[in-house]
Order: sequence, then structure tokens, then C-alpha cells
Amino acid sequence: ARPVAKGYSQTHGIDYDETFVPVAKMTTVCTLLAVATTKGWHLYQMDVKNAFLQGDLEEEVYMVQPPGFQSKVHSTAVCALKKSLYGLKQAPRAWHSKITQFLQKLGLEASHADTSLYVRQGSEHALCVLLYVDDLVIIGADLTDVNRVKAQLSSMFEMKDLGSLHYFLGIEVIHSSRTTAD
Repeated sequence: ARPVAKGYSQTHGIDYDETFVPVAKMTTVCTLLAVATTKGWHLYQMDVKNAFLQGDLEEEVYMVQPPGFQSKVHSTAVCALKKSLYGLKQAPRAWHSKITQFLQKLGLEASHADTSLYVRQGSEHALCVLLYVDDLVIIGADLTDVNRVKAQLSSMFEMKDLGSLHYFLGIEVIHSSRTTAD
């Protein structure tokens, strides 16, 4: 079971300000797959477990005591949330902010063309991380570098390594060792 907030009772300007969170553009996904294929780069996918529980809240948000966890001594007390919960209107935005900060610590910068694409500049090996809510596609020229980033992400967040990219946003990826068309 996971805790869920009653986000439907939140009021704009009081409980939350912004809810918008960018997601990868399909044009970016297709372009990256084409470039990675042409260059022979490695493609991997990871999934963040309970992503929306990872975000830190900027606003003051209170909720009633959850069923089964009510205090008998302080029955009218409320809970002040520091971390995001599923159901909060700002949960996706708080998660996106958290993962962005971490990716920036790893030396990746958000692309100006698509803010869900993170690219490491000034390196001898190309490395990109494409974010779609809680799914990450990691693309890199050097397998050691890709594995290092995967390990760093796993050390910060509970992740599920889905291995080589096979299916993402309705696009099936089939890996082949063929380099020329017949």
C-alpha cells in the first residue's frame, strides 16, 4: 500500500502553485534513437520505483491523519508534509525537480530544445538521459560510462534496471549487429 493524498481538495495558490512538468517530445525520442543507431551507441532503460514519493515539497501542505495511523492523544492534529505523496497536484513537478537536480550533479544539463533531455557537455564520450515521468532512457557511446550513471542513479533512487531498451512510448527497439542494409 502507498500513501495517497486527497489532491482533489487542494486549492490553487494556497496548497500548490505550479503543476506543469515537461515530458519528452516524440520528436526528441525519434531523433535520439536515430542518432544512437547510426553511431552504434548503447541504449538502456530504467524505471524509478515510487517516483512521486521522492520529491521535496516547496509549499506548506497539511493532511488529516491517515486511517489506521490516527493519534488517540492528538486526534485533531494534522500532518505537515515535507515530501510529496501520490495524489498531490504538485507531485509530478516535485519529482521532476528532484531528478533534475541530481542529473545536474552528475554533470548533465537540460537541453534547450527539450527540457526532458539531459546531455553531458564537454566529455570525450556522448551521454544522454531522456526522462519521461519515471522512465529514463540512458544513451551513451561508452558502456562503462553508461553503467556508471546507472549505478549513480540507483544509489540515489530505488530503480529497476530494465536492461537494453526494447520498448518505449509505443516504439519497439530491436537490436541487431547488422551494420549495412542488404
